[in-house]
Amino acid sequence: MRLAGATTRDAPGMAAVHATSFDGAWGVDEIGALLDGPGGFGLVVRDPETEVIVAFILARAVAGEAEVLTLAVDPPHRRFGVGRALVEAVALNAAAAGARSIFLEVAGDNDAALGLYRAAGFSPVGRRPAYYRRGSGAVDALVLRRDLNSPPG
Repeated sequence: MRLAGATTRDAPGMAAVHATSFDGAWGVDEIGALLDGPGGFGLVVRDPETEVIVAFILARAVAGEAEVLTLAVDPPHRRFGVGRALVEAVALNAAAAGARSIFLEVAGDNDAALGLYRAAGFSPVGRRPAYYRRGSGAVDALVLRRDLNSPPG
């Protein structure tokens, strides 16, 4: 695993991974705009042999707070600690940018992501009803927060 800062040149690879992970995946332009936006930053994980992006995280840090915008890991690379490494690295980057806390939203039915975020020290602080649209209806988003002044639980 090779973790590095993301640039807009990485947006096509990031979009490809996002498409393996989400319905309504973000495109190259959307990802590039987030990387170029105020406080935006990202990290990518590349396969050491092929240099292909296999995972990434996008975040922004502004006015003392940070937000994880999205995290995606290509299915064959899941369950090997890649997501956890990205979450911890983005927390360090956000703290270095002056953020005191970091937030994210996650679908209430995404048990794998909820487990990852809980293990990384995130706690629920809110709920957005019917936030994520699904073919069979809608799912609430849980708003999670982690204090960046203390290590994960």
